[in-house]
Amino acid sequence: MTDTTNAKTTRNAIFLVLVASLGYFVDIYDLLVFSIVRIPSLTDIGLNAKEVTDKGQFIISIQMFGLLLGGIIWGIVGDKLGRIKVLFGSILLYSIANFANGLVHDVNTYAIVRFIAGLGLAGELGAGITLVSETLSKENRGYGTMMVAVIGLFGATAAYAVAKFGWRNAYFVGGGLGILLLLLRVGTFESGMFKNVENSNVSKGNMLMLFTSWERLKKYLYCILIGAPLWYVVGVLISFSDKFGVALGAKTIIKPGDGIFYSYIGIAIGDIVAGLLAQVTKSRKLTMAVFLILSLVSVHFYLSDNGITPERFALLSFFMGCTVGYWATFVTIASEQFGTNIRSTVTTTVPNFVRGSLIPITLAFNAFNAKYGYIKSGYIMMGILTVVALFSLSQLKETFGKDLNYVEIS
Repeated sequence: MTDTTNAKTTRNAIFLVLVASLGYFVDIYDLLVFSIVRIPSLTDIGLNAKEVTDKGQFIISIQMFGLLLGGIIWGIVGDKLGRIKVLFGSILLYSIANFANGLVHDVNTYAIVRFIAGLGLAGELGAGITLVSETLSKENRGYGTMMVAVIGLFGATAAYAVAKFGWRNAYFVGGGLGILLLLLRVGTFESGMFKNVENSNVSKGNMLMLFTSWERLKKYLYCILIGAPLWYVVGVLISFSDKFGVALGAKTIIKPGDGIFYSYIGIAIGDIVAGLLAQVTKSRKLTMAVFLILSLVSVHFYLSDNGITPERFALLSFFMGCTVGYWATFVTIASEQFGTNIRSTVTTTVPNFVRGSLIPITLAFNAFNAKYGYIKSGYIMMGILTVVALFSLSQLKETFGKDLNYVEIS
């Protein structure tokens, strides 16, 4: 009977990792599809070259604001009502938004729909990582979260491939994938750790708990700051690589969509390496530090490549992707820092606040750009973000192998 029970538990855990992985696949597909189709879609609805850049930044910022707000909402829902409800609700919302996105004809509608999509996207990763972290053993949960990230990140390559058949079709396919995923999720089960506190009197999903303790607040902020360089690389250096290409003297147009495609292949590979390195060294902090330093090196190669060609850009995008492939490790660190009663809130809001940090990062970059130009500004922002991330990492405790079956006391 024990062997049968263990086998069933193992099958359930594997199925949960698969569902969380496919959910993140669709999440990444929808999250990045705009960056991939930004130029053709905005051109198609009548914008000129300057408007494509300006309005593109505006729409991305609106989408990221949706992620910020959605992260708070879904995180609290996950701790109060359960992780499974977040998985269902979030995927339904951004699937509907995807279908709507394929029908837009003006910038304002485009921005509103991307905001709604951002709200939905905010719940996917945090709920999935929380479920996997709380279900797998403390020795193996790193492998589980690594697989979620690796499979999920290939959603970017899928978006790149589908976008070749038209930007509207890319959105329609994203919506269809989400609906199919909803059917698969019928068989998923709730976290045992959540069930243990579900009917208790302990405060659940209370985000104010992060602000009533200086130690908890510091940990929370540090968790956000260690992930900021990754999103800067993807959201600025690669997403606006057409502008960086001009600044580097490229004789051929550099396409951001190509960069996203190759960088996310690199990120997927980097996540495998980071996950394995953390398991071998039994240290997530050491792994993060290694990758943060390597990412600084890769960005230097990119920003110093005068006369960059599309071929070299593809190679550099892949290299940069590999060096910022610490997404799963970073989110796992955040999940392991806090108790069960606010773990979903933290694990859902932290990655979305990192994504949302693209708003102030873009504003700061634009301020530097107005004075120093694209290349110097690229160096300045990457330097600042890396130093801040390394300092924040040094202030966090090692969590590899930590027992997660505990609660935070208000």
